[in-house]
Amino acid sequence: MKKDDLMNKSKIIALTIASSVAIFAAGCANSAEVAGNTAETEASVSEEAEAEDTAITDNSAEETSEEAAEADADAEDSADTTDQAAEEIEEQLPILKDCVEQKMGCRFGCAITGQEPWDVKLWNLVTEQFNCVTLGNELKPDSLFGYSNAKCPGTEEVELNGETITVPVLNFKNPEKILNKILKWNEANPDKALQVRGHVLLWHSQTPEWFFHEDYDKEKPYVSAEVMDKRQEWYIKSVLEHFVGEDSEYKDLFYGWDVVNEAISDATGTYRTDTERPDEDLLQDTHGGNSSWWHVYQNESFIINAFKYANKYAPESLELYYNDYNECDAKKRAGIIELLTAVKEAEGAPGEGTRITAMGMQGHYGINGPTNAEVEASAKAYGKVVGNVQITEWDMSASDEFDSADPDLVTKEYENQRKMYNLQYYGLFAAQNSGDVKITGITFWGTIDKYSWLQFRSNVGGGNKTGASQCPLLFDNNYEPKPCFYVFTQTE
Repeated sequence: MKKDDLMNKSKIIALTIASSVAIFAAGCANSAEVAGNTAETEASVSEEAEAEDTAITDNSAEETSEEAAEADADAEDSADTTDQAAEEIEEQLPILKDCVEQKMGCRFGCAITGQEPWDVKLWNLVTEQFNCVTLGNELKPDSLFGYSNAKCPGTEEVELNGETITVPVLNFKNPEKILNKILKWNEANPDKALQVRGHVLLWHSQTPEWFFHEDYDKEKPYVSAEVMDKRQEWYIKSVLEHFVGEDSEYKDLFYGWDVVNEAISDATGTYRTDTERPDEDLLQDTHGGNSSWWHVYQNESFIINAFKYANKYAPESLELYYNDYNECDAKKRAGIIELLTAVKEAEGAPGEGTRITAMGMQGHYGINGPTNAEVEASAKAYGKVVGNVQITEWDMSASDEFDSADPDLVTKEYENQRKMYNLQYYGLFAAQNSGDVKITGITFWGTIDKYSWLQFRSNVGGGNKTGASQCPLLFDNNYEPKPCFYVFTQTE
């Protein structure tokens, strides 16, 4: 990169920061649906890895002529200059986790899933800019059953509370692959160690339908609530003991766990039932909207039970959460508050009552909202019930007019995105300053745009429903910070 280009890029960065400060000040003055398609993500990363391997192989061929040797020397000098310039630019980038810690006093994380941790450029961003991660899919029930969604992967007998019960075989290899990488990283880089958020124990989606039926066969009748209680306790016990039990090699990685996910209905603002989506067959392998948990129990007792079992088997140091989306909608917010209140009222000692540490506001927002006032009001409302709030899956859907192939529309979208992120961040800041809530974590649902779940279609919890391109995160497809990156570098 030429020196003039470097200076121009530095000027652009400086202007963006100044603009963010101005918008943030204006914000102060004006204050008043999950499971990604990881197969396509993995394929994309794998293709890039193969391309890089090919490039390395091609460039390693020996050049025997003197002219070729001189050309190589010139190219090497050029590459050194470019690398040095890139390093100078990288050194100018603020470190987000440090800035957010200074401003909000909380963790700052991102989601990683599939082959993303083996994308070297992405991994460098994760380990430099964030201090915690959420595994996007690997700790969900379908993953821990080996993605055997159509048929139970096999059974075994275990003892639970003095009784022998038959349970499905669990498979921990998917999360362990990533967790082992994090363990090695932390050992080698204690100053940049990553923590992990567990996601998720109980969810209507990405839980195989056979789990709710006799003999783990969805063609047979549903089991009783009493039988399901045992299955639920066994599952929560097994997962928590494996990852955070006293003898687990992973126990020091985890700071918290989502116990229950998305149990409130968008349509009614009350508990999600087995008829949330009348056109969705309850016997399909996994669900997007309908809850087989509700079908078995016909009430919300399974939610209370989940928090009781989590409290029973989790170490006291592990934070426990409820997590939901569309959480700034007033009607749905009322239903979430009802759920949180019920969990709080059942609190008690391990083995007797529930425990809940925070409400997880997912933060799947859009370019048109929610406003800073709505974010602030929601965070304060949840804080009054449970004390702590976290943004757990933050991203931003693009406007209908966005077209990634049109440079002018990209520039316009990036600017509007920066403004909205700025206002929403201010909403969190204002809520915390009110004294009604403590913001204890902010996590983005991904790192670079091209790997976002919003780029892909999914029938089990949201994703891209239109096929339109998206730009929801802090870094673009070239791993470069976007204007919205600088919103989170403000420290005052």
